[in-house]
Amino acid sequence: MERESMEFDVVIVGAGPAGLSTACRLMQIAQDKQQELMVCVVEKGSEVGAHILSGAVFEPRSLNELFPDWQQRNAPLTTKVTADDIYLLTSEKSGIKLPNFSVPKTMHNDGNYIVSMGNVCRWLAEQAEQLGVEIFPGFPAQSIIYNDDGSVGGVITGDMGLDAEGKEKDSFMPGMELRAKYTVFAEGCRGHLGKELIEKFNLDENSSPQHYGLGFKEIWDIAPEKHQEGLVVHTAGWPLDKGTTGGGYLYHAENNQVFVGLIVDLNYSNPHLSPFDEFQRYKHHPKISQYLEGGKRVSYGARAMAKGGFNSLPKMTMPGGLLVGCDAGTINFAKIKGNHTAMKSGMLAAEAIAQVLINDEGIAEEGKQDLTHFSQLYKDSWLYEELYSTRNFGPAMHKFGTLLGGAYNTLDQNFFSGKLPFNFKDDSLDHAQLKLAADVPVIKYAKPDNKLSFDKLSSVFLSNTNHEEEQPCHLKLKDADIPISVNLLKYNEPAQLYCPAGVYEVEKTEQGDKFIINAQNCIHCKTCDIKDPSQNITWVTPEGTGGPNYPNM
Repeated sequence: MERESMEFDVVIVGAGPAGLSTACRLMQIAQDKQQELMVCVVEKGSEVGAHILSGAVFEPRSLNELFPDWQQRNAPLTTKVTADDIYLLTSEKSGIKLPNFSVPKTMHNDGNYIVSMGNVCRWLAEQAEQLGVEIFPGFPAQSIIYNDDGSVGGVITGDMGLDAEGKEKDSFMPGMELRAKYTVFAEGCRGHLGKELIEKFNLDENSSPQHYGLGFKEIWDIAPEKHQEGLVVHTAGWPLDKGTTGGGYLYHAENNQVFVGLIVDLNYSNPHLSPFDEFQRYKHHPKISQYLEGGKRVSYGARAMAKGGFNSLPKMTMPGGLLVGCDAGTINFAKIKGNHTAMKSGMLAAEAIAQVLINDEGIAEEGKQDLTHFSQLYKDSWLYEELYSTRNFGPAMHKFGTLLGGAYNTLDQNFFSGKLPFNFKDDSLDHAQLKLAADVPVIKYAKPDNKLSFDKLSSVFLSNTNHEEEQPCHLKLKDADIPISVNLLKYNEPAQLYCPAGVYEVEKTEQGDKFIINAQNCIHCKTCDIKDPSQNITWVTPEGTGGPNYPNM
């Protein structure tokens, strides 16, 4: 079958906060200019919000700019932060509550809200559609269209109805060509098309390597007498050892629910470490368990996050396209927030595109040029100022450790507003930090008690993950022998442990060890694409609607 083709002024890949903010701002400008603009958003999830996972304490700065009347529009921001508690957990039983003056001011949350970003994105999609944006959920952007001159010309959505060998089934439907004057890539962290563009256009030649964390989240119903709506709890220290950075959180949302999670930085060195099991341990700490005991876990998910910050940002433009949000890595990890920065990057992208496409005479016929003026819009914005002022946060933590790095950041932020004349950089690669399995201690994890801690498979069940089983595996191995011949021998094949969904297993057979990929379990976290020590795994999009179906994450 021939592919159908549709043409738009702008195609946006990903219906997250960055992509939807791009769409809304574009249509607002078009309406102000009294011009008709054709904008579409493609989303790989079964619905908008299905693949959105975020803590989340939300700073409304970008939303205030995009929709100043968001309260009248019934945006799902209803739980104001009422208190901030920050603990240094010194052991599995004890912890110290840190006074406010000893905490970087970036971590204070006055004026912020505890939200479900999935629901915020659903609301943003409603606003976009009211403005005239076309949104296509269940259509993953599988590949990029390049014009004859090498510029980005749009995307091709994924084929449907292929069997495991890639042969056409009776239900086969080829993907569609969505051609555009400009294409905005807002896939989220480690987007597979963004990864391709960064390499093809050498967008990261002047930046440090990107760094990542793996973030876990569960939603719990807890006893009303334990619930303190608006309370935000952050922790550092235990259960992570001195060589592993990250931190935990517990947010008291509405309706007697709490959001609890742990972020494990993916530059850890011990291949025996299991981020999932570290999270299960975390919930047993008295500072956390006091709220969860007697409660019921109702949802589970995990997602990688780009946390390199300012120094790891690639060039965000290329001929015919832009990278925005976590596809570029705009998260401000000093605030443990990336939604407001993702939204602002999308709004700036919209303004850059509008300067070229929309004028008083109408909509320009051609695109393709590199929107280099985006860089100036970005440098003139509060987004640049915010990311630049926190540029040393991550590198300082990696260089000096949690305690000394935290002390430096407190001094830098609270007394010098990020203007200390230092520029720390971390040019290491997260995947290259693993030590040989034989050189580090094995970590023994307790069995789950099924009250506070659980196994991977029951957790994946709560993520509502589903894939069409008879389809090509979307977890591609460059060399099928490496997992056993290299990774197992050197690192005890760490994919068995770093994957938070039980996708990877090593099975012992009479013929020898066999590497198993349970692709149906994949929750699209992208950790394997990031942490595999041989960089042998490439994540690509499965059939549309596949993956988790998060209701309120």
